[in-house]
Amino acid sequence: MELSCGRPAAALPGMEAESPGEDYESLPTGASLSTHMTAGAVAGILEHTVMYPVDSVKTRMQSLQPDPKAQYKSVYQALKKIIHTEGFWRPLRGINVTMLGAGPAHAMYFACYEKMKRTLSDIIHHGGNSHVANGIAGSMATLLHDAVMNPAEVVKQRMQMYNSPYKTVLECIRTVHRTEGLGAFYRSYTTQLTMNIPFQAIHFITYEFMQEQINPRREYNPRSHILSGAIAGAVAAAATTPLDVCKTLLNTQENMALSSVNISGHLSGMANAFRTVYQLGGIPGYFRGVQARVIYQMPSTAIAWSVYEFFKYFLTKHKLEKRAPY
Repeated sequence: MELSCGRPAAALPGMEAESPGEDYESLPTGASLSTHMTAGAVAGILEHTVMYPVDSVKTRMQSLQPDPKAQYKSVYQALKKIIHTEGFWRPLRGINVTMLGAGPAHAMYFACYEKMKRTLSDIIHHGGNSHVANGIAGSMATLLHDAVMNPAEVVKQRMQMYNSPYKTVLECIRTVHRTEGLGAFYRSYTTQLTMNIPFQAIHFITYEFMQEQINPRREYNPRSHILSGAIAGAVAAAATTPLDVCKTLLNTQENMALSSVNISGHLSGMANAFRTVYQLGGIPGYFRGVQARVIYQMPSTAIAWSVYEFFKYFLTKHKLEKRAPY
């Protein structure tokens, strides 16, 4: 059975013909919310776990005043050095809290995106593909995603840093809550949104644009989903690196960096983070770790989209086959 977005699926015996919107690319309107959420959760968990070691390197490379023992020239050299000096499993520290956050965060993220994209496309472009609708839908989905993912990001990045005092996720959560309060888990939320809203807008617009170019019939085509996802991730990652550096500083609260510019207590607020990054590294400081960020995002978004599109295809096909008479 071929399910495509370019034309309605042929009616099966005993079924009414699908409307032009009732196809693979947008799951049937009768599909339950859990269908979108299941596909999104699996995609999110795989996206974050497969590339987690590179994410650990990215966090360290964005450090504004790294320890001399934690200065790296490339992603490969960093991974090799971390494994050699700190142990084989060190690049994976904090992966469990990331998995716990990524599942529900991406479930809401993709479910919201699909619903908003369909609704806005009907209004703006009468059901056709609209880049404006894609961008707005991606931005709205980010609000839900980051509300769940931000506390996990704070814990994850503190455990990824060199000489992190935290040995377990629970220890990190308890210590941060006791010493900095509940607000510490959302200190970077506004910066995260400021970064992720443009990131996701660029990401979704680029993905949908690439699909128009290389998969205009919108059929299930793994190669096109992987290529489109990788390009979308690279473009969005490079464009928003300065905001990611600021987010990392707010999450990690680097003591050495903050002390060098006479900041006591805790740094908060996007404007303060931007100012501090400039004081410590100038313009190049905003692009620390850009190589690692792009290397991380390209396969991450390729994995997320290919897995998500596969589950949409599989679940839709399964539903149609269940409705067909034997």
